[in-house]
Parts: sequence; C-alpha cells; structure tokens
Amino acid sequence: MSSPTRKHTALPKAQILVEALPWLTRHHGKTVVIKFGGNAMVDEELKAAFAQDVVFLRHAGLRPVVVHGGGPQISAALDKHGIVSEFKAGLRVTTEEAMDVVRMVLAGQVQRELVGLLNAHGPLAVGLTGEDAHTITATRHQPRIDGELVDIGRVGEITAIDTGAIEALLADGRIPVVSSIARSEDDGHVYNVNADTAAAALAAALGAETLMVLTDVEGLYEDWPHSDEVISRLTATQLEKLLPELSSGMVPKMEGCLHAVRNGVNTARVIDGRVQHSILLEIFTDEGIGTMVVPDDEPDTPGES
Repeated sequence: MSSPTRKHTALPKAQILVEALPWLTRHHGKTVVIKFGGNAMVDEELKAAFAQDVVFLRHAGLRPVVVHGGGPQISAALDKHGIVSEFKAGLRVTTEEAMDVVRMVLAGQVQRELVGLLNAHGPLAVGLTGEDAHTITATRHQPRIDGELVDIGRVGEITAIDTGAIEALLADGRIPVVSSIARSEDDGHVYNVNADTAAAALAAALGAETLMVLTDVEGLYEDWPHSDEVISRLTATQLEKLLPELSSGMVPKMEGCLHAVRNGVNTARVIDGRVQHSILLEIFTDEGIGTMVVPDDEPDTPGES
C-alpha cells in the first residue's frame, strides 16, 4: 500500500492534467499550424522542448503541422559560401546562387534536424517542402520601395496552396514538417517564401483551428518602445489598424495572423519561443502567454485563451 506522502506529491500532477481537460476536449481532432523560428530554432534546449510539445499535441489528439524558415542558418551558410546577405523591404535579396544555398539549408539541414528531433519520440514526422506535390506555388515577388517595383530575385509570393499531401500525412497520424520553398508555375523556378506567410496560407487552406507563430518577443506590445505591456487579445480590425506602426520584423508575422483569421482560422497567436514549452502553456492553460488575434465577430467563449 502506498504511503499518504506519495499520494500527496503526485496530486499536483493530476490537478494539472485535469485543468487541461477542457482544452483537450475543445482541440481534439483539430489542426494546428505552428511556425517554428527565432531563438527556439537555434537553442538546443528550446529545440528539444519544442519537439516534445509538438509530439504531446499529436498524442493529445490534435493534428500539428510545423512550418519553418531558417534565417540564422541561411545567413551563416551564405557567409561560408562568400555570398553577401542583403535585405530590401525586410526581405532577403535571393540571387540564383543564393537560392541554391537557401534550398540546401532549409530542406537539407533545418528540416532534417527538426524531423530527427520529433522522431526521437516515434515514427511521426515527415519532411517536405512547398515544392512537393504542389503544396505551395508562388510567383516572383517584387516589393514596392518609394513607389518603384524592386527586383529582389528568387523571393516568392504565394499564388496557390494544395493541401493534399499534408492532409494525407495527417490522416496517417504523421506530423508534416514543411520548408518554406515554393515552385513557380510561371517560369518553373524555385522561390524562397517568407515562412510566416507560408504558415498563415497553409493554416487558412487547411481550415486549421489555430495558427501559432513562435517569435523572440513576448507578444505584440501595447506601446513599444515606451511600454513592455503585451496585448493579450485583439480582433482582426484592431490589428489591421496597428499594422502600419509595427516594426518590420513583426509585420509578416502579424499580417500572417490577420490573413489566417480573415480566412477561417479561429485564432492566431504570436508566442514567445524563448520560453520552454510555450506551446503547451498557450494551448492548455487559462493564462496564455502571447498575443491572440481573433476574427471580428468572435464571441467570448470559455477556454478561448
């Protein structure tokens, strides 16, 4: 017979599991798209915790899809190859030579490592790029700077999403890990696509319950740099009004959140990837730890945080 002390020490674990029950019930069978990036992508402990979180979601009955870029790794590889990194309008200028390196790093290094971390927990993760099965199709993106269209090389703008391969993997109980590269139907070239934008487009196309974007900040700040008060919840219209004031790094993330909730995704969240297990904290606790964007007509419902 076990002692009362042992029962007592185990009780908080049971309470934590019971607290998660409403969220487990609510999210069961739902698709959640997670954009993996920032510090979580380079810190070994955070990477391991991220993999545990994603596998936990899968075993808790959710259908996670991971989308990743690889800014720091791409910059390091370009340096090694003697290719200068240049940015215009917040986007990496991607020459043909640079594109070969981008593709190699994303599909051959970052994705492989992530698949390996997830598969330490079982035969779960399958890596693909936007090129596979026409998952992401793009056209050449030319940003407007001072009223002029600027050529920034092999940077793509998404024109179509085909979710067939991802849906098949999800139906088979796998965790798709998608690199943000796309092929163009115009010229057959391969393009580098912003991973925040790709994650949002996939979340909308999959009819995901939630889009989660990992960042290196706590969330969207109320009045940065004068205050570090994080906005915990805002509607699509409120976010749209804030967009012009945001820092260039936050724009694709928040535009992605806006696109997602305007196109059928129930909630989009920007969360702090520097916090271990931030995904579980956001999905399975009352507090939530980031900024959540909801559609304009979203009623307040329990377990919404």
